[in-house]
Amino acid sequence: MRRSIIRYRFVLTALLGPGVAFSAIIPAPLAQTERESAALDALFAKLKSAPDETAARAITDQIWLYWTTPADPDLATRMRDVLMLRQQADFPAVIAALDDIVADYPTYAEAWNQRATIYYLLSNYDQSMADIEKVLEFEPRHFGALVGRAVMYKNQGKEALALRDMAAALAIHPFLAERALFPELLEDVTRI
Repeated sequence: MRRSIIRYRFVLTALLGPGVAFSAIIPAPLAQTERESAALDALFAKLKSAPDETAARAITDQIWLYWTTPADPDLATRMRDVLMLRQQADFPAVIAALDDIVADYPTYAEAWNQRATIYYLLSNYDQSMADIEKVLEFEPRHFGALVGRAVMYKNQGKEALALRDMAAALAIHPFLAERALFPELLEDVTRI
């Protein structure tokens, strides 16, 4: 298990965010308002033009904070519980909790993303792909979901689809570490 987590650390970091993927710290909920949407738009604009990896990482951490800390108090509590269960690797409980969340909050993209990640870890790629579709329906800028799908496509030998998704993710976040999995994209093609 440890070997597979290390092997897929790039994917996990992209799907979950660096603070969520490897940290036991779960932030308090942020107020989700029109200002938050504007803040996310501003963060994505900054990310796209980040001067270096360090700046991009700081911006990415802020984006993940918005994604994983919804304004609705009930949803925020439930997501905090999900993230704590993830830390314990209690995947059946995580899936059950996320099933309930997506039933109650069907447009909350991060619940779909978290469930897609768990399905990926359980090698249920069809379900992971289906959940990624929902993530991208509600948050088309979700670079983590794009990277996750790109890696699954690459593992399935669907190179054109993998490159499409990775290029789309890099257009949003030019400093993704997963770029290294795609040598044909190692040049700085996102800044053309």
